Amino acid sequence: MNRPVNLDALLRPRPPSPVREISDERFERYGVRLLLKRDDLVHPELPGNKWRKLAPNLRAAVAAGAPALVTFGGAYSNHLRATAAAGRLLSLPTVGVVRGDELADRPLNPSLARCVADGMRLHFVPRSRYRHKADPDALPALLAEAGAADAYVVPEGGSNPLALAGCAELGRELRGTADVVAVACGTGGTLAGLAAGLAPGQRALGVPVVGGGFLGAEIRSLQEAAFGGSRGDWGLAEGYEWGGYGRVPEPLEAFAADFEDRHGVPVERVYVAKLLWALTALTSSGRFARGTTLAAVITGRP
Repeated sequence: MNRPVNLDALLRPRPPSPVREISDERFERYGVRLLLKRDDLVHPELPGNKWRKLAPNLRAAVAAGAPALVTFGGAYSNHLRATAAAGRLLSLPTVGVVRGDELADRPLNPSLARCVADGMRLHFVPRSRYRHKADPDALPALLAEAGAADAYVVPEGGSNPLALAGCAELGRELRGTADVVAVACGTGGTLAGLAAGLAPGQRALGVPVVGGGFLGAEIRSLQEAAFGGSRGDWGLAEGYEWGGYGRVPEPLEAFAADFEDRHGVPVERVYVAKLLWALTALTSSGRFARGTTLAAVITGRP
């Protein structure tokens, strides 16, 4: 298949995303410096960790001559949207396996409508089957049913060994800039790679946006697959899910809007707002010692 001339433009290495220090009394009164790693600016259509995780997989898919990409996600998945956009930019067909067959007969929400507009073909599956998507015995039948048996498979959230290599570059860009580097977590791949790229003495902190307490084991498994063992100093700050993925109660919405007004930074609600709220709460509770420099990775845009 002939690829468009923008293939190289999409996949070439990009300059480090900017780091900006902000003045916020909610951190300053505790002697903590707050930096924002504006990874939402790393690519105009595939911002932040989506580009970092997808780019290595796109290179592999193109090198293998894959006829299509297939991936997985829920009704509001940023990963599905990013994969659909990447497919449009590469003129590469995409298939999205979507959790919840009850959605098939409903009007598409804005996220799924954007996927379709970018050329993604959606395949809705029952939640009970979706839970087994990573099972090597169940995956071939699921892909065949979706008409994607020969497609290059990108896992839910884009987290695989290639993705971790891309996210490790994020850590390397932040070496020497902060004591603690914090990022919101969905599937754990960004944190796993970030921690591997940081320098000794730096710590990566993940804020899960879904509950369940499963991420620690997932991150260890991802690092084992990507690097052959544990890498970096990392931990999780749980309890800031706000009722689950995709839920943005009024207090969180008000906090995000206020942060935007204070600092002129657009705050994505599902991940970034929860990250910034958590860091504010942890700072006020004394989690970070005076003199700590804290970097928050802004992984996406609203």
